[in-house]
Amino acid sequence: MAKAIAVTETQTTPQWRQQPERFLTFLKEVRSEMHKVVTPSRKEVQSTTTAVIITVFLFAAYFYVVDAAVGKVMQNLLAWLTH
Repeated sequence: MAKAIAVTETQTTPQWRQQPERFLTFLKEVRSEMHKVVTPSRKEVQSTTTAVIITVFLFAAYFYVVDAAVGKVMQNLLAWLTH
């Protein structure tokens, strides 16, 4: 019983009054996290960009081949079914 009374007494501060304090805490945490951000070097950006471009072209070629194969199978199937 005493525990329940103690809990309700500590939670008497309205939630709207806690908002400015919570917002300032959030801003302080954002600032501390932004200090940890490291900008990649030019060489790192170039290497990752190259890897992405190569990967995009490989996937494009793969999907082109798969699409052509499935299209050819479907054409043959439809031709066979209509004759």
